[in-house]
Amino acid sequence: MISGPSSSLAGLLLLASRIACLIVIASFVVFVVDQTSSASTHQQNELTSSSTSAPAADTPAHKSTLHRTLDEASDALTSPFAGAVSGSNSEWVTHIVRTVLALLVYGLGVAFLVRFIRVRV
Repeated sequence: MISGPSSSLAGLLLLASRIACLIVIASFVVFVVDQTSSASTHQQNELTSSSTSAPAADTPAHKSTLHRTLDEASDALTSPFAGAVSGSNSEWVTHIVRTVLALLVYGLGVAFLVRFIRVRV
């Protein structure tokens, strides 16, 4: 098989697709871990506090540089799909829908494009 410019382009597209999908998946996993750990902490606080005390204010967790960078990259990759969930107030729905749409476009869509490029050559 002769390697040409279209083969190089296909390889580059596949690499970019895989990187984009890994970033989106990693960001979603971090979101799930953050949400479940904060829910557990919230439930423990509810069980130990008395019913007459005022609820504690939620303080945002300190994010590491890697976490912040991962979130920013994922937000940039999923921002084209923000309109699909603009009416939702649920963080879970927003993250799930944006993640699924990004994986469909960057994973399946780019794989289809690569296959089309390779077939045409």
